[in-house]
Amino acid sequence: MKILFICKHNRFRSKVAEAIFNKLNKNRKIKAESAGILIDELHLYVAESVIKIMKEKGYDIGGIPRKVDSSLINNYDLLVIVANNVNPEFFKESFKGKIIWWKIKDCSALDINGIRKRINEIEKRVKKLIRELNILVM
Repeated sequence: MKILFICKHNRFRSKVAEAIFNKLNKNRKIKAESAGILIDELHLYVAESVIKIMKEKGYDIGGIPRKVDSSLINNYDLLVIVANNVNPEFFKESFKGKIIWWKIKDCSALDINGIRKRINEIEKRVKKLIRELNILVM
């Protein structure tokens, strides 16, 4: 099974979900990646504040944002839209698999408390998703 975590720019929420999932998931039949629907050419990085907080929690995160398109999404079995500002309707025409929408709000790279809150929320949801998937995929 292949999962794609999606947010708007693939610089925060989806990258966080991918990093957490790939560290905590022990079922090698399930793989996760991430992408964004828009790439901000001026900000092709993950904010240092996000990298620092993730490192404190024991996760490695980084990499260059990548863009999702209709050819890319059909390589996946499950789309998890992490963001509140990405409408799942955007994918319904071209994707035939399951879509989950978490609706997690974005925040400024300077909002350390907001970043921590969102990372903790994503971590909680990823742990739940892993438990659910491991029941279904053995």
